[in-house]
Amino acid sequence: MHVFSGIRVDAAGVSPVLCRTTGAVRAGRSRPARGKPSARPFRRARTWRPCPRRRPGPGRGPSKKKIDESELLTVPDGWKEPAFTREDNPKGLLEESSFATLFPKYREAYLKECWPLVQKALGEHYVNAALDLIEGSMTVTTTKKTFDPYAIIRARDLIKLLARSVPFEQAVRILQDDVACDIIKIGSLVRKRETFIKRRARLLGPKGSTLKALELLTNCYIMVQGNTVSALGPFSGLKEVRKVVLDTMKNIHPIYNIKTLMIKRELAKDPELRTQSWERFLPKFKRKNLKKRKEPKKKNTKKEYTPFPPPQPESQIDKELASGEYFLKERQKKRKQMEEIKAKQADAIKKRQEERNKAFIPPKEKPVVKTKKASTEKKIDIEAIKEKVKNAKKKKLGALPEEEVKLKMAADEKKKKKKKKIILFS
Repeated sequence: MHVFSGIRVDAAGVSPVLCRTTGAVRAGRSRPARGKPSARPFRRARTWRPCPRRRPGPGRGPSKKKIDESELLTVPDGWKEPAFTREDNPKGLLEESSFATLFPKYREAYLKECWPLVQKALGEHYVNAALDLIEGSMTVTTTKKTFDPYAIIRARDLIKLLARSVPFEQAVRILQDDVACDIIKIGSLVRKRETFIKRRARLLGPKGSTLKALELLTNCYIMVQGNTVSALGPFSGLKEVRKVVLDTMKNIHPIYNIKTLMIKRELAKDPELRTQSWERFLPKFKRKNLKKRKEPKKKNTKKEYTPFPPPQPESQIDKELASGEYFLKERQKKRKQMEEIKAKQADAIKKRQEERNKAFIPPKEKPVVKTKKASTEKKIDIEAIKEKVKNAKKKKLGALPEEEVKLKMAADEKKKKKKKKIILFS
């Protein structure tokens, strides 16, 4: 037996030849092993020749577009996995498995109340549960009676969900076969804390409306707590929830994904469109950069170009020569410096005194404005007074005149006579 470039060659000299372009393997003859006489006459081994390259077409070669393998996997409608019973694993498990998880301090009171219910739910699957309030941890372990090997994984997910503030009524659903969970960590996706809080609030929506719409479309229970998002539901829904949450933290508003999910739900109802591509129906949203470029506070204006270099700045010696200080003695220099310092001190004292004296300066009073007295002299209109007197005479004021009194008395007597006659005849 002889090894030639990683391929075994037998005594007869036949070896597989590998085509480098297509990866095809074909049989070929090689030289016999050295030092061993061959029964057949010597023949040269078939040389390697490149296969003609074929253009990639339908069904040939790898396609450029990457296809997600999970999308190709489909489950027929109405399919239900049969339940795992003791008959499937009558001897039980060989080793004991356990999982533990920590929980925050604010969950201690709730877990203490609902822990008997947790033990009862896990006891049906023969899994023990322990709560350590001193250490702040929850532990689940298998027993000798445990027959389902996946029960401990579901128990681990249950205590994880309880630690992430999911209520027991929802978390206990993880023990069902068709329910799974996903805990999405979003704390490290955004650098700034303020931006993280805004985007997390965007996921909830006004009064939790966005989260409620997402739950209805994906058939999942979603809990946003701290730096994580806990989701509980079917596998297909969990995939959509993760996509929406990650896109929201990447500054893509969840309303776009919700619109896409609504269209997909309607398309899934049509049996003809179920096997076709939905790209033509789904909306395509383009990003718009509305942010304006920040303008600098100090705008540097370009100076006019000059071929000459800038003038050389004066040194300290040049300044002293120009002012004549260079030729003064040390005593004279010190005296001059002291005079300058005293002059500055005098100016500072004067300004300070002026500020103190401002408090004693009275404020300027406003000039008193004299109000004009109402003129007592009024023009009397005689004609108007005459008209008032005439109207007063026409009005019946006080006692009636004598003529009117006599007429009234006569009228009253007539009425009395008539009444007496009526009484007599009756």
